[in-house]
Amino acid sequence: MLDYDVVIIGGTITSIYAAITATKLQGRVALIQPPHTKRNTTNSAIFDNTQGFHQNKIISQIANFVEQIHHKQQFGIYQGSDDSGEISVKFEEAQKYANYVVNNQLAKYEPAVLATLGIDVIFGEGKFVDRPHLAFAVKGRHLRSRKYLLANPSQPIIPAIPGLTTTEFITPQKIQELSKLPDSLAVIGGDPSGIEIAQSFSRLGTKVIIVVKSSHILGKEDSEAAFLVQAQLEAEGIRILTQTEVSQVRKIDNKKWILVGNEAIEIDEILLAAGNKPNLQTLNLEAVGVKFNNHKLLLNKKLQTTNSQIYGCGDLIGGYSFPNIGNYEARIAIKNILYLPIFSVNYSGIPWAIFSEPQLARVGLTEQQARQRYGENVLVFRQNFKNLDRAQMLSKTTGFCKIVGHRNGKILGVSIVGNQASEIIHIMALAISQGIKIEAIAELPHIWPTISEINGQTAIAWLKQKGDKNQIVKDWVENLFHWRRSL
Repeated sequence: MLDYDVVIIGGTITSIYAAITATKLQGRVALIQPPHTKRNTTNSAIFDNTQGFHQNKIISQIANFVEQIHHKQQFGIYQGSDDSGEISVKFEEAQKYANYVVNNQLAKYEPAVLATLGIDVIFGEGKFVDRPHLAFAVKGRHLRSRKYLLANPSQPIIPAIPGLTTTEFITPQKIQELSKLPDSLAVIGGDPSGIEIAQSFSRLGTKVIIVVKSSHILGKEDSEAAFLVQAQLEAEGIRILTQTEVSQVRKIDNKKWILVGNEAIEIDEILLAAGNKPNLQTLNLEAVGVKFNNHKLLLNKKLQTTNSQIYGCGDLIGGYSFPNIGNYEARIAIKNILYLPIFSVNYSGIPWAIFSEPQLARVGLTEQQARQRYGENVLVFRQNFKNLDRAQMLSKTTGFCKIVGHRNGKILGVSIVGNQASEIIHIMALAISQGIKIEAIAELPHIWPTISEINGQTAIAWLKQKGDKNQIVKDWVENLFHWRRSL
């Protein structure tokens, strides 16, 4: 006798999304939440990791407001006759506002709310057992289910830097624990959340330095797009050390120091943004036939582990921790669990965005990836935001849209850097996922004046470039018009 259709090992928003999706599909669901995720208050069930990432986005929005105010005079806006008033931010009050918003955002995930949806929420630490049957053991119970879904939180990667573990540091997940705005901040690693926090804190008045091993920040993104974001950060006063490693961290007389090359730098806080790794050690997965490769969970395209009854999604898979990607994976996994395992993941049409300013959004392949796969059949064109009327009105002209397409008109990938990139990438993601060709984007009459016009302008420019490279068609059109004029 089975207890559930699916038991979800959770602690993340993705796990809750999976549970809600399963109940909507008439599944009987148990959601296992780690004990530390349960708040002491009676009306809240916010997860530690989730709270930090939500908090980051809100603080980033506040920092953007501050930046806009600093540039008010270019719009002819003054505070008074002498405009002598200085802008200051009370970080504690900003944190209170962020906490208020996060509580409202996450109230829909309260255990009581989930229970009304038919989800059995169980708080406790557990592990898999294989005798007498495969089950998940938690709080003295053996929960038997048709299938199981791993959707628990990842944990920060902590580089082997001497002195780091004995010196206090924070991670993007724990940013809400800061009680005051630091005077100086060192960001170790180029993970997107670290880049977002670095820019936000710099705009609020913190002196920021970023140290990355790669040749530029955001190493997984289109290099042209990443370099533009990096240039903007440097223009705002953030010091970025690339192809560099922190060799030592020390705390001397209550002051923190990092050793970078031959330079010792004193800082108030250290933010570790070197990525995340799966946190699965306590689940006894090896005993039930789940295998790993370099500590990463082995999954097929149906999101099954090497034990076909156990699936995985979200942070456990690797890559960036983007909620929309985790939720997409959860939908695929739940459909395979409740029905038949016939659905496969396809990331080619899934967009994501990094909320720096300018924003960086991407869907599909980068230019380098496309050329490696399709060679000379790849055509690339970019259009700059400075050509947009709306961008000029907003004084947000930094950025570009790059379309990477196949000669047959198929869109292979799009990278956008600029104002509202996270919004305007969606139409390009829809085009890729539905097989809509570039011609359709070019022919769509975009509303004027909007930032999304960049999609149409880039598509038109891409088609013109394609036409210019087709000498046969060019000659035919030229001859046609020459003949018509001669009549």
